[in-house]
Amino acid sequence: MHSRPVSMHSDSVSHDWRSPLLGDKANTYFGCIRPLETAYSMLSVNLDEALGMRRVGRNSKAHQVLSVAPALCRLLADPLYSLLQGMLNHAKHFGITPNLAPLDSKNFQHPKSQRVALFNDLFSRVLLTRKSQFSYKISALADLVEDLDSSFRSTAQELACGDSAQPDRDWDLLDSIHYDLNTCLRETVVLFKSFLHALPEGQLPSFQSAVGDFCDMASFRLPLRAPHLAHRRIAFLKGQ
Repeated sequence: MHSRPVSMHSDSVSHDWRSPLLGDKANTYFGCIRPLETAYSMLSVNLDEALGMRRVGRNSKAHQVLSVAPALCRLLADPLYSLLQGMLNHAKHFGITPNLAPLDSKNFQHPKSQRVALFNDLFSRVLLTRKSQFSYKISALADLVEDLDSSFRSTAQELACGDSAQPDRDWDLLDSIHYDLNTCLRETVVLFKSFLHALPEGQLPSFQSAVGDFCDMASFRLPLRAPHLAHRRIAFLKGQ
């Protein structure tokens, strides 16, 4: 027998965001989000350094710094994708229906990302149930993360190896992809908190087991960099 989802304690993402998680739910939240923040910080600092080298004309050094960016991007994208899939799979199996707000195209820079957000906003108006809206949004985010990761890694590798036919365009592309990955991370952070608020206590152990492999990865247990280098931009999310 599946545990029945508890009734929603609120009807807004904003309320969920302001309401603290307690006990094991709080531990699960911070245990998953901190590694993602650390991975994002590492990628952001690396890209900032590479862009800074390029701005002062040290292109060879910029390419050298950028050579590790594909691996850093994957350290962020893989667990972010896994968390999204973990929430989606659990919600489908147990009928969890967290509060959510549609994606906002203004929070993205790349045209493809903006189109995905526009379609998500459109479909959120025609999908009749919160469950279907959640499935559609989280699937859109997971697809975006996968696509942005692939584009970032291939573009960074071409630039680092000197194989880019349009380096100016590709450096700008890396910056916009980084921006959109940050937006995906912020959306996931907010959505994850609403998900945990909606999750019955009895289902927490099974969800922890599903996502524990990446939440506890020792490779993420690194100190965050200095505050002025940590986050290049924080997306403002509708409903937060």
